[in-house]
Amino acid sequence: MKDKFAPIKTMHFALCTGAALVYFLLGEVYKLDFLNLPEIDTTTLIYLIVPFSALFASNFMYKNILRKVDPKLPMESRIGMYQTAVIVRLAILEGAAFAILFLKKELLVIGLFLIIYMAFLRPAEDAMKRDFHLMGK
Repeated sequence: MKDKFAPIKTMHFALCTGAALVYFLLGEVYKLDFLNLPEIDTTTLIYLIVPFSALFASNFMYKNILRKVDPKLPMESRIGMYQTAVIVRLAILEGAAFAILFLKKELLVIGLFLIIYMAFLRPAEDAMKRDFHLMGK
């Protein structure tokens, strides 16, 4: 069963590495200017909605996709839907990170936190079993 996780692990690595590389090059993270947080005003608060809504939406979509899986299927047959759920989750988070980068570069640190969170969402067999168990399947 571990062989079936190779494609999704590769995609996870590519998404996280690609996002980090774009942040390094376009966001100029190496200058450490992102550590100087801007003043919080109304427009900044509007842009803060993007990452928080992405966190909510990614987890909601992930759980929603896992709930649709037939509980009678063996674990090996559920891998396809698990991969789909992981890709959707990561795509939403990566999209929010890029939105922050291109729309409000001053909030780069928030996008970095999203990328770090993506890295911690590494797909694994144990995580899949746990998540399906939590869904009551």
